[in-house]
Amino acid sequence: MKRRIASRLSGAALWLGLGLGLGLGLAQAASAGDAYPSKPVTIMVGVAPGGSVDALARLVATELGKVTKTTFVVENVTGAGGLLAFQRLARSAPDGYTLMFSNQSMVLIPLLYPKAGLDIVQDTKAVGTVANVPMVLSVSNQSGIKDLPSMLAGMRSGELKMNFGSGGPGTTAHLAEAMFLRMAGVQAQLVQYRGSGPAITDLMGGTIQSVLDQTVTMLPLHKAGQIKAIAVASPKRLPQMPDVPTFAEGGVPQFDMQIWNGLVAPRGTPDAVVDKLARVLSQAVQSPDFKARIDSLAARVPSAQERSPAAFARVLQQDQQQFSELATQIGLQPR
Repeated sequence: MKRRIASRLSGAALWLGLGLGLGLGLAQAASAGDAYPSKPVTIMVGVAPGGSVDALARLVATELGKVTKTTFVVENVTGAGGLLAFQRLARSAPDGYTLMFSNQSMVLIPLLYPKAGLDIVQDTKAVGTVANVPMVLSVSNQSGIKDLPSMLAGMRSGELKMNFGSGGPGTTAHLAEAMFLRMAGVQAQLVQYRGSGPAITDLMGGTIQSVLDQTVTMLPLHKAGQIKAIAVASPKRLPQMPDVPTFAEGGVPQFDMQIWNGLVAPRGTPDAVVDKLARVLSQAVQSPDFKARIDSLAARVPSAQERSPAAFARVLQQDQQQFSELATQIGLQPR
């Protein structure tokens, strides 16, 4: 009888211990979220300064700093189209103090570098999206190109030999340019840079003829007369650049590429930290200053439902499948 009572007491103690352990674990997780961030946070960007992703990352970092009263530092970790930044993210401590800001080009990294053993879904934890940005085709002022129909006519006749600059293999500009050329049924030389910033600099200087990139970087340059935008990926003309026709108007209605831009953490980052990050990120992108700046760049802040961690995780899964198929179609070669 004593043994049976002792056994029951032991079982009760075990369950009590498990309950206390679970409660302690939940309390610690909640505490981790409440205390975060308690020191500066690094946001890595896998491209050189001056491009769309870099510009948006710095806007986001500024607003996150305002919300949390903590410093968010943008660090450009360039090389291999974002691979080096992705690798560093995968090796980072999952504590929320090392993050990565990127766009759809991040989904292409595992496809381009399969030997790296990275997986966009397995190796990251989605935090949220901050902006959806249309792509715009721009040409140098020195090119003499007036509009998309005449450019395509010259390329098809062979009279016009075009080159397109991008931020490197696997970037959204590279993907967009390959898609555009395929859909338009024309050929051109694709010139790869270490980030869209250097490509855009050469576009302004006339070293290259064209760049297909986000409105975030191209719209201000078009307005300043430093380059000429000739087509935008939007159902209708944008109010911020009403003089620029859509791709449909220019004869390529199939091309409609809008780019998400978002924040991810390393896998294993506690849910409490991710939830806290998502909440402060949501506050940051809803600030009047941020929304006004995004609107001025012809971009759109996603709705609360669209930008949540769960919604962003679904987007990563969908893009992983879609881009895998697209990479095969456009002949994107693993490295």
